[in-house]
Amino acid sequence: MKENRNILFASALLMLSLAWVFSDVAGPIREQAAPDESRMARLLANNLPLMHLNKIEWNDTIANRALDQFIDSLDFEKVFFMASDIARFKEQETTLDDLVKRGDLQFAHDVYAIFKERVSNRVAFAESLLDQPVDMSVDESYEWKRKEAQWPADEQAWDDVWRKRIKNQLLSRLVADESETEDEVLSEEDASKRSHSDTVNATLDPVEFVRRSLRRYLTVINDNDETWVTERYLTSFARAFDPHTDFLSPNNLEDFEINMKLSLQGIGAMLSSEDGAAKVERLIPGGPAEQDGRLKPGDKIIAVAQGDGEPVDVLHWPLYRTVRLIRGDKGSKVVLTVIPSSDASGATITTIDLMRDEVKLEEQAAKGELKQLPLPDGQSFPIGVITLPEFYSDFKGGKDGEARSCTRDVQRILADLLQQGARGIVLDLRNNGGGSLTEAIDLTGLFIESGPVVQVRDRRRVRVLPDRDPRVDYDGPLVVLVNRLSASASEIVAGALQDYGRAVIVGDSKTHGKGTVQSLTDLSSANPKLGSVKVTTASFYRIAGGSTQLQGVTPDIVIPSFMETLELGEELLPNALPYSTLPAADYKPVGDLSPLIGLLRAKSDERRSADPRYTVFSDLINRASERQRATTITLKLEERQKWAADEKELRDQMDKANPTSGEKEDLILLEALHILHDVMTHQQEAVISGGAPSAPATALSL
Repeated sequence: MKENRNILFASALLMLSLAWVFSDVAGPIREQAAPDESRMARLLANNLPLMHLNKIEWNDTIANRALDQFIDSLDFEKVFFMASDIARFKEQETTLDDLVKRGDLQFAHDVYAIFKERVSNRVAFAESLLDQPVDMSVDESYEWKRKEAQWPADEQAWDDVWRKRIKNQLLSRLVADESETEDEVLSEEDASKRSHSDTVNATLDPVEFVRRSLRRYLTVINDNDETWVTERYLTSFARAFDPHTDFLSPNNLEDFEINMKLSLQGIGAMLSSEDGAAKVERLIPGGPAEQDGRLKPGDKIIAVAQGDGEPVDVLHWPLYRTVRLIRGDKGSKVVLTVIPSSDASGATITTIDLMRDEVKLEEQAAKGELKQLPLPDGQSFPIGVITLPEFYSDFKGGKDGEARSCTRDVQRILADLLQQGARGIVLDLRNNGGGSLTEAIDLTGLFIESGPVVQVRDRRRVRVLPDRDPRVDYDGPLVVLVNRLSASASEIVAGALQDYGRAVIVGDSKTHGKGTVQSLTDLSSANPKLGSVKVTTASFYRIAGGSTQLQGVTPDIVIPSFMETLELGEELLPNALPYSTLPAADYKPVGDLSPLIGLLRAKSDERRSADPRYTVFSDLINRASERQRATTITLKLEERQKWAADEKELRDQMDKANPTSGEKEDLILLEALHILHDVMTHQQEAVISGGAPSAPATALSL
């Protein structure tokens, strides 16, 4: 249980008006800020502009962004503050940069005091609604996607938003309970997955469930102390520079370092904070969550239970506190209450119980498999598939004591696949979030002669980082698979192989688009207790000159996956740094695949159009996309029940068709194999006809 800590504001504050709070003549409403808090603020304001890659000034623009970030971090759904509150806050925004630079954080605490008052008011109003019968036959809807919504203009609009909000929560709970009741008798396997927390929640009627959730939220808001407010405010200023720059207090820094060390333990999931919930960024290969298969990237964790205990609502908790609840001893059970990524409206809620365990490191290592592609003439075409979950280095010593390297592992796998008769290679970088830059460069070098791989720009210069090894381990047909979770080092490899004309890139419409590098630095070398900053200090550029920032890598042949239906990508993050270019590096392409790409696309489109499996797969993606684009949801019970049934059917079908789960057929990989065969066929025809193949057509024997 969390520690109860009361915020030390004067009790009279809650009865003061906004005009009084922000009046120039108003006296202090809390004791003077702790010296450490003021020093943190001054150090952040003075040092961050000197550290950041783009030399961004600490000015009114930063203050404007920081205010928006701070308000959003408190009230991302725009349901607690009113338009008059926001207008009053905005009157002060041009002074905030100067105040923080002087170490004055009073504004943040004033805003939070008002926020607490608004939360208390809304919880009381919601409880009065819950005391009355709710008519669920009225044909109306709720605007659940409120990021672009207007703040309530007056109390009448405020009340109407909350009436619909509470009705939506009641309907979500009611429909969820009905769904559980109507399910057929569970199989033994399914029954074993039903957690005690399901039973606990099922005993609460929807009204009591929503009432209890509101009261828990009010407790969380009241328990946040002044240090929490200061951290949230300074973090907002840091993220005004870009979404990956962060302020880390001593407590948060400790948890950040623990999380990095323990990313291979617990449930095996990397989390970020979004809209007040802990969002699953990616699953660690070999971890309990990845092996279980129910938790997905984009899912939002809103409650956590220990074993058979009652769930603890973690909405609006700092991420590090949620992580602490999820972490635990190996072999213990944690139960997550999740809003599935397929239903971002929050109308569908599910529970997932996982046994904590250590991630099996071998599951993160590169893997190779020889696939036999069936051909129309009854023959088969042998293709090697190399799956690389991340660019690891030194995570585990080898049998001979040599430190582990993904490049050496891929090199060994390549040799083995070619010895088995592979006539082409597919390198699968889907869901690969990056890792070691050195490994990315060395791995690219397996497929090219020596030459530049990536350009890196920092505040002082641009460096061209090359592969210096002239050896080519494989020069045959190569396809690289990517998706929207392929990021950073994955984008460097895919981009370099595309620029060299060395590989055909296949996958989602783009990769993630993270083209920046962060460094962790103490704000004060003399006093680490004053916190640290994780600041963007460099950016990546392809050897052709374009940045991987925002745009990522655009595949030559687009085959959408379910990742396309989710709001994934650097371009969707607030204050993301812009795309930019540099002069191209001095490199020589090894081939020109551009004349071939149009033919490959046409053949792929024709093949998939004629295959009913892809038709179903494409239809599921389109249906999921429509759900994600919807901004409102019905509040009529009959229609909501139908909506929920459709949602359940869609999720079940998506799970069956998910190409990355278990032994299910991977349609995207299958098409990549066909594309590689098309490449090989074209190159052979070009050689037979006397023309020059557009890329090397034979594999070196190792």
